[in-house]
Amino acid sequence: MNRSNTIITTLVVAALAQVASAQGTLKGRLVFDGKAPTPAAINVDKDVAFCGAFGLKSEKLVVNPKNGGVKNVVVYLYVSARGKKPPVSAAAKKRPAEVRIDGQKCRFEPRIVAITVDQALTIGNKDSIAHNSKIDVISAANISINPIIPAGKDYKHKFNVEERLPIPISCSIHPWMNGYILIKDNPYFAVTDEDGNFEIKDLPTGEWTFRFWQENVGYVQKVKFEGKATTWKRGEKKVKIAKGKTVDLKEVKSDFKPKS
Repeated sequence: MNRSNTIITTLVVAALAQVASAQGTLKGRLVFDGKAPTPAAINVDKDVAFCGAFGLKSEKLVVNPKNGGVKNVVVYLYVSARGKKPPVSAAAKKRPAEVRIDGQKCRFEPRIVAITVDQALTIGNKDSIAHNSKIDVISAANISINPIIPAGKDYKHKFNVEERLPIPISCSIHPWMNGYILIKDNPYFAVTDEDGNFEIKDLPTGEWTFRFWQENVGYVQKVKFEGKATTWKRGEKKVKIAKGKTVDLKEVKSDFKPKS
């Protein structure tokens, strides 16, 4: 390799390294403020012989009794209708072609799914009884659906545009079966795990607004952050993302109570 080629190769490698470091990460943990509540038992009054065998409990607010972590809090990068859309890196674009949610043991698993508009939603049924999956959209550009899904079958659906909030999925046959779907036009979102942890990787640099949402309360507004009680209006927190850095919000506490 001659000197000019060596210089070009070195510049290309340096440029790629700079691009690779031009993204950052946001992480944190959502924690219940107080003693973990005991989930209420569900009154199983349909297909009792099958659904009654699972000891179903309410999953509207799931708190880990060991560490207070809150599961199924949705965290996503929010841009107003007139705001500048975030660039999507090659790494962030590497997502599966479809995302799956199943009727399983007379509940939706996972209860919360998050997808981008270029991904398909596959709704499956792993139970030996039929379920229907009613999805009510907000945007007029999307289509509400309510397919019957027989045992062991799937139904695939695609959305046309993002929705401003997570939209509900439910089963009219078994009215306790509920879940939510977040549909966005960028992949910068996460759903907290059983310990309340979330992580969003490959974020573009700059200051961005993130929204926190949980089905029992809606926007997570009343929080304790960095040891102080504060209000995140509409569940929004501005965060500055720097090249190759991780912003760790650590613990965000809330009682997740809806307004009275």
